[in-house]
Amino acid sequence: MTNIPKDPVILLSYMNTQLRDFYPSLKDCCQSLGIKEEDIIHTLSSIDYHYNREKNQFI
Repeated sequence: MTNIPKDPVILLSYMNTQLRDFYPSLKDCCQSLGIKEEDIIHTLSSIDYHYNREKNQFI
C-alpha cells in the first residue's frame, strides 16, 4: 500500500496528478497504488469533489 496524503486538499492534488500523469482511470490508479477506491471517493466528497470519468479527475 502506498503512503498517500491524509489531508483531503493535499489528497485531491495528489490524486489528480496521479490520474493526469500515470493512470487512465481511478480504478487503475487505486489498484496500482493498493488503495480502496471507495475510501478516496469518500474522503474527497467530504470537501465536495467528485470523480469525473470523462475528464479522469476529481472536480
